[in-house]
Amino acid sequence: MNNKKAFTLVELLVVIAIIGLMASLSIIALGNARSKSRDSKRVSDVKQVQTALELFFSDQGRYPTATEWASGSLYATGTIGTTTYIDKLPAASTRGICNNNYTYAPSSLGDDYTINFCLEDRTGSLSKGD
Repeated sequence: MNNKKAFTLVELLVVIAIIGLMASLSIIALGNARSKSRDSKRVSDVKQVQTALELFFSDQGRYPTATEWASGSLYATGTIGTTTYIDKLPAASTRGICNNNYTYAPSSLGDDYTINFCLEDRTGSLSKGD
């Protein structure tokens, strides 16, 4: 009588099913982490732009015009020289459900502004969406 020890077909299928289930769950968790990472980057970018806008306002007495924003950087030239507030305006990630970039809209008097951006999920006190 030949008595060899081996795995049965059912045991192998159960192990493969468990590995497949674990792989699926890890892919879902990884996607959620990527979404949160993109949202954190968006919020950080907007805070960086907000700081640059406030420095611009402090020096110039107004917020930048839409034309100045469209140049891709925030700077001002004065009698002393050029002050750069932000070298390159950040671009939003186009991955995930948010496919739009940051938009800036100054008031007509230059004393106020609005920045619009999108979040894939609730982040801190900011809600999901635009």
